[in-house]
Amino acid sequence: MADMTETFSDQIMGFTLPGRSARGRVVRLEGVLDKVLSAHDYPAPITHLLGEALVLGSLMGGLLKGEHAQMTLQAQTNGGIVSLLVCDYRAGAVRGYCDFDDERLARLGANPSLSALFGKGYLTITFETEGRQRYQGIVPLEGDSLAEACEAYFSQSEQIPTLIRVASRAGAGGRMAAGLLVQHLADGEEGRERLHVRLDHPDWEHVAVLAGTISHEELLDPELSLEGIVWRLFHEEDEVRVMAGAELSRGCRCSSEHYATIIARFPPEEQQAMRNEDGIVVVDCAFCSRLFELAI
Repeated sequence: MADMTETFSDQIMGFTLPGRSARGRVVRLEGVLDKVLSAHDYPAPITHLLGEALVLGSLMGGLLKGEHAQMTLQAQTNGGIVSLLVCDYRAGAVRGYCDFDDERLARLGANPSLSALFGKGYLTITFETEGRQRYQGIVPLEGDSLAEACEAYFSQSEQIPTLIRVASRAGAGGRMAAGLLVQHLADGEEGRERLHVRLDHPDWEHVAVLAGTISHEELLDPELSLEGIVWRLFHEEDEVRVMAGAELSRGCRCSSEHYATIIARFPPEEQQAMRNEDGIVVVDCAFCSRLFELAI
């Protein structure tokens, strides 16, 4: 890897292993994570869950090109303690929100499993390209983590062998969440047709074994740069290319103008039904927990 300024947090870093036909993304969230989570007083299990979702959104969204391309991750259940978990990514802007039953959650204890939180649910992942093409896949919320469900999405919907690792913690130093995503692209280049992609491809088996050695401690080590993580994993490869990705920010796109434009699309009688007794339409943004009063 060439000398460059090291990256530690709140920015995506991409890398490729040309000799192994693999690409990856690595990210660590700190300040951005705090800003997103501060919109609501989430209990610890939801903080952990949403932190994982925001890392996954950043890793997968970081695969897209173009300032208007967007990735949306949405987990829903029917009767689960967590009824809705949603986050999205667009050009480095991330946002997320979780709706849950507080009383039922309190009875679960400190570290509830994914199945305890969601019951029988499903995960929907939507990619919208710069050209406004939409690709969507739905997979069951199975396994021990959201990361496992995302791996299943890439395997089933995209047919791309993918390994994802995510870690998070909350302590005296603040919240932190981080993750690594590695994929096998059999022709060795992004954006071209993928041929003969197999989970048992020797190049992919080699890369997956190396990537799988990453520990939670390494992902969350504030003194270990993202470049350092990649170097630890793949320093014996003939060539490792790294490239700076998008700088991350809290990406709630709410504004009075935005909501006024949306409401203006409704028929007059529906707009009237939205008004309160003072003739004001009040919009509550779940992402940032702000109220917008619109006199329209």
